[in-house]
Amino acid sequence: MSSYDPRFGPNAQTPQQRANVLRQLQLTHPRLKTHASLQAQQLYARYVAGELSWGDVRRALDEAAPQA
Repeated sequence: MSSYDPRFGPNAQTPQQRANVLRQLQLTHPRLKTHASLQAQQLYARYVAGELSWGDVRRALDEAAPQA
């Protein structure tokens, strides 16, 4: 087994597990899927690949959001 990465929860250590977490988030919050920009989709893919934590994804999306 690979080493534990604290950036991800205990149930999100592998790409398959992170993909499942993302699916669950999208079921709970459908706008994460139905209103996902190309940038958001790319960030999600990087999360699943283990390049970014979910916090990193959210920060990037928040920074990219239009300011009111």
